Amino acid sequence: MMDTAHFANNIRLRVLELCYRKRTSHIGGAFSVADVLAVLYNGVLDIAPDTTTSVTRDRLFYSKGHACSALYAALELRGFFPELDLLTEFTENGSYFTSHVNHKLAGVELSTGSLGHALGVACGSAIAGKRRSVDYSVFTIVSDGELDEGSNWEAILFASHHGLDNLVLVVDYNKIQSFGTVAEVMALEPLADKFRAFNWEVTEVDGHSLPLLEQSFRTAKATRMGKPHCVIAHTVKGKGVSFMEHQLAWHYQSPRDNDYEAARIELGVV
Repeated sequence: MMDTAHFANNIRLRVLELCYRKRTSHIGGAFSVADVLAVLYNGVLDIAPDTTTSVTRDRLFYSKGHACSALYAALELRGFFPELDLLTEFTENGSYFTSHVNHKLAGVELSTGSLGHALGVACGSAIAGKRRSVDYSVFTIVSDGELDEGSNWEAILFASHHGLDNLVLVVDYNKIQSFGTVAEVMALEPLADKFRAFNWEVTEVDGHSLPLLEQSFRTAKATRMGKPHCVIAHTVKGKGVSFMEHQLAWHYQSPRDNDYEAARIELGVV
């Protein structure tokens, strides 16, 4: 395992490279979730390139599939597939490195991008583990704007009703969605209270504090008290590059030459 801070920074650098080379979008949401992914793939999740088909592996369902570059970067850095393949094939015709997450790639459990579906599938995986007495954990990462989808709340009800304490939902709460702030488009607050009312355990955490994220994830994974667990990770859209932070525009636009060079400097590449 590499140092987690180094891992997170490398995820952002790879995302920057991918979005710059291929002129793709969603860099802001990829940057906001980078620290979450770094902590999960640097020791919390029991999964490795040689265990992707193991019955006892942990599962990660990455529901915010539009921010695919961050997940692809994390998996590549962990050795699930070669760096060269990702850098050259990302978004190319016929490639499995599609612009939304593709389950044809090693380490990817579910193709996502049509928002609101992965949590329901994760519930199915979690209940299957319980009924088969197989001790694995199921993590799901959703975006905050995605919680506007009613299918998520159906799954949230289902998970608590069935006592899916092997399920951990992580909300990347960066407060900005496709057409404005979350508060403007469809206010979620009081979000933690909503999950508690649905009979979930809830932890709120700074989504860019690596130690706090690791503590929260490990506690949620280890605690089996008959309830699913939601970790609300308060994050910043575009985190790590000052001119991208808190900016709706970086949900859509890709970095141009001057953006790319400035971002590389801020991320520590001279």
